[in-house]
Amino acid sequence: MAAAVWADRGRRAATLVGTVVRSTSTHTALKPQYDALVIGGGHNGLVAAAYLQKGGLKTAVLERRHVLGGAAVSEEIFPGFHFSRCSYLLSLLRPHICADLELEKHGLKVYMRDPHAFTPMLEDGVHGAPPRSLTLGSDLALNQMEISKFSKKDAKAFPDFVAHLEKLAGAIHPLLDAPPVDIPGVTTGSLRKRLAAAKTLTPIVKCGLKLGRNIPDFYEIITAPIMKILNRWFESEPLKATLATDAVIGAMTSPNNPGSGYVLLHHVMGELEKEMGAWGYVEGGMGGVSQAIARSARSYGVDIFTEKDVGQVLVGSDGAAKGVVLKDGTELHSKVVLSNATPHVTFKNLVPQSALSLEFVKAIDQIDYTSPVTKINVAVDKLPNFLACPTPDNKPGRHHQCSIHLNCESVEVLVTAYKDATYGRPSVRPMMEMTIPSVLDPTLAPSGCHVVSLFTQFTPYHIEGREWTVQDREAFADTAFDWVEQYAPGFKKSVVGRDILAPPDLERIFGLTGGNIFHGSMSLDQLYLARPLPFLSNYRSPVKGLYLCGSGCHPGGGVMGSPGWNAALTVMADLKRR
Repeated sequence: MAAAVWADRGRRAATLVGTVVRSTSTHTALKPQYDALVIGGGHNGLVAAAYLQKGGLKTAVLERRHVLGGAAVSEEIFPGFHFSRCSYLLSLLRPHICADLELEKHGLKVYMRDPHAFTPMLEDGVHGAPPRSLTLGSDLALNQMEISKFSKKDAKAFPDFVAHLEKLAGAIHPLLDAPPVDIPGVTTGSLRKRLAAAKTLTPIVKCGLKLGRNIPDFYEIITAPIMKILNRWFESEPLKATLATDAVIGAMTSPNNPGSGYVLLHHVMGELEKEMGAWGYVEGGMGGVSQAIARSARSYGVDIFTEKDVGQVLVGSDGAAKGVVLKDGTELHSKVVLSNATPHVTFKNLVPQSALSLEFVKAIDQIDYTSPVTKINVAVDKLPNFLACPTPDNKPGRHHQCSIHLNCESVEVLVTAYKDATYGRPSVRPMMEMTIPSVLDPTLAPSGCHVVSLFTQFTPYHIEGREWTVQDREAFADTAFDWVEQYAPGFKKSVVGRDILAPPDLERIFGLTGGNIFHGSMSLDQLYLARPLPFLSNYRSPVKGLYLCGSGCHPGGGVMGSPGWNAALTVMADLKRR
């Protein structure tokens, strides 16, 4: 192990990796006038910019940080260790966007994972055998063999459950790639305008036709607690708990709460390489996605800048957006402005409050940004070796490429972890999703070493009403590591450094209000026609010429590119009508 790594143990200052784009101001100067300005260089902002430029609008992207990508960034936190510091898996990047923007040509490379889920048990082995575990992947026959260790009945039911879920998830796809129904357009105005707006009904009609007689099942899964569904299909706790993790991941909710079924469906409806529900690792980390989109956008002529912190949206005397002013005082003018920030940041921090009604601001204040997530990025000098599936000589097994579910043996463990956070305390036994992308991507860590991501729940934004302290962060990480140690003895000794991001850190560093990874909770009252608000679901804002293009819009967080794509289409349609 290089001496420099040991000398820098515990180092926190993140530096840029080669796959992430720095400011291009040395090559391209800011112009005083653009057709479109995009605030925030996250993946949705970059996608919107690319499509606007393709549509003939001279566009610039303004990112406040030194690195592009928003939450999809790669950073070298410890020397030689490159992390997907926030977002860590790829799935919901829409296929048509990949094709349109030629992202593979621009360097996007994805490592597919199979198997994709590994749940080790904390139990004593029988007759000297290791503890049991559950591994799930794309091979249904192998899945059934794994599940039969816990229940032969569940093993038999599993293929039908997967087919059922895929049918429901597949029906949603038309809704992802189009704005929500234009309710005012369909219900008011001249017949000609109403007929034109009626075209926005097409995606929801397609969804209904795809569902057919499964419409009641679809309604149930998006409204019910996921346990109501899972208890009907299965009896074994490890299988139910493993599936239930996808119903609460990133959400401050319990698998026993209504609406948790939709969160599971949201994570199943993605695809990679035409495989439904598949998730993969991006080479070089998630910054590789942002890099590819940025390269594509630049190839069309988009100007992209980092370290350009927008202070305010300029609003003219006519109430329309006229551009932005940077915090250094530089004014940039444009026909339209798109904000890739959260609705809260956009309307509370960037838009002059005098340009908004008190009723609107009050509604913005009611958007739920509650987050349960603390992300811990860990550099290790050897691979975790799990009691449930031991591997010799630091050699990776198939299970190391998976999402490794820890403290997920039973649904009761998940529910207890959630209850801890509702009382304002970090979970004593946190739910953890561990990923080790360096098993498949050797560019991320020095030889023999690995990068480990711990996506942990449940942690509140405030601890019993007070701010997080350094001691709180370290104590929670210690708790998490103690649990990992029980599954993989020797893990704690292998740690070279750790980067602990509690909800306030996710907010401060990445601009995620409340630390919410989705730019707002993915609850039923904040989806589709109500995302982010019932009168704000069409990407337009009360300020003419100002649009939202981030994950706070339909179809929400995780669906990479769709909000940006839909917003760009809306902007171009509006400009055409001017």
